[in-house]
Amino acid sequence: MRGLKKQRRIQIIMAATAALALSAGLIGYAMRDGINFFRPPSEVVENPPPPTEVFRIGGLVEEGTLVRGEGETISFRVTDGGASIPVTYTGILPDLFGEGEGMVGTGRLIDGTFEATEILARHDETYMPAEVIEALEAQGVYRDPSAPGT
Repeated sequence: MRGLKKQRRIQIIMAATAALALSAGLIGYAMRDGINFFRPPSEVVENPPPPTEVFRIGGLVEEGTLVRGEGETISFRVTDGGASIPVTYTGILPDLFGEGEGMVGTGRLIDGTFEATEILARHDETYMPAEVIEALEAQGVYRDPSAPGT
């Protein structure tokens, strides 16, 4: 009788482990296209991702690089103070997008140019995404506007 209980307990633990592994695998499979890693321009220059990888890049729109092409195509350079990456985007830009402003773009790096499928900009005069602030602070470029003495 005692051996039967022990065997049943082992079977239940194995079934629970298999169910947990299966559900973790299904969650990972479902999220494979929904996870976009953030990379600052310096990291992209040091270790370029493959052209098939979709990721986010963020920093400041470099002054004097914003060029509007024909139609809705636009090109500019994004920088974190340490490196600069050319960006192209076709679509309508957010209202507060401009030179010297923070931005985050989603897309792929193809032949050294980041081809964005989505561009996000700040939503008011003081907001900047946390990832962009961290990348700019690491380069020594960012200063908190709310800090005393700035």
